[in-house]
Amino acid sequence: MSLSGRRALVTGAGHGIGAAIAVALAEAGADVVVGYGSSAAGAAQTVARIEGLGRKATAVQADVTRTEDVGRLVGEAVGYLGGLEIVVCNAGHLVGRVPVAEMTDEHFFKVLDVNLGSAFRTVRAAIPHLRAAGKAGRVVTMASLAAHNGGGPGSAVYAAAKAGVLGLTKGLAKELAPAGATVNALAPGFIGGTAFHDTFTTPAAQEAIVAGVPLARGGTPAEVAAAVVWLCSDGAGYVTGTTTDIDGGAWFR
Repeated sequence: MSLSGRRALVTGAGHGIGAAIAVALAEAGADVVVGYGSSAAGAAQTVARIEGLGRKATAVQADVTRTEDVGRLVGEAVGYLGGLEIVVCNAGHLVGRVPVAEMTDEHFFKVLDVNLGSAFRTVRAAIPHLRAAGKAGRVVTMASLAAHNGGGPGSAVYAAAKAGVLGLTKGLAKELAPAGATVNALAPGFIGGTAFHDTFTTPAAQEAIVAGVPLARGGTPAEVAAAVVWLCSDGAGYVTGTTTDIDGGAWFR
């Protein structure tokens, strides 16, 4: 699954799953631009890890809910790398657990924007470069198990946003197919050791989630990253418009 010579942009790569993806792409041979929102220190660490592998890397801050920021992010990525073949739309956020009955319009649209809107803006800005990349062009979006099952308490709108990511992925796959580029989604289940669950899921709730997973454990950021590397490889060149569930069998139980 060599990605030697490929040039990648990963959003939300300052920590957690995004950082693991950026490093895994570099391990496979890609040069990487690390997009981040507020975790400057984490982004710097990710860059250092990639440079330690002998690959090029730089960090670029951007608010993925702002069209101007995303345009600048993609522009700086292309300028630094000299082109772009791989775009991983990993940025996303639960924002907060709020029941629909208690939810404000502001919260509703914020959750949609940071999860679905961010992917839309990022790919839209990158489309000319992905088309130029032809058969090497790859987009990987980040959905969630919540897109299938509605999510946990107070995350109905997050689930809706991630379901929207799945629809966007399929539509984008059709739009980019004439150029030979592919677009696929990942839908992680419970991935342990991430700020997401440390912030929004109590230890007791995390234990309950794992108890319902057929493989009887949580996933790791490295396992999500490995799926990204495969989808970006030449071996996955005939795979597009799909969703890969990384959930230990939780969706099928």
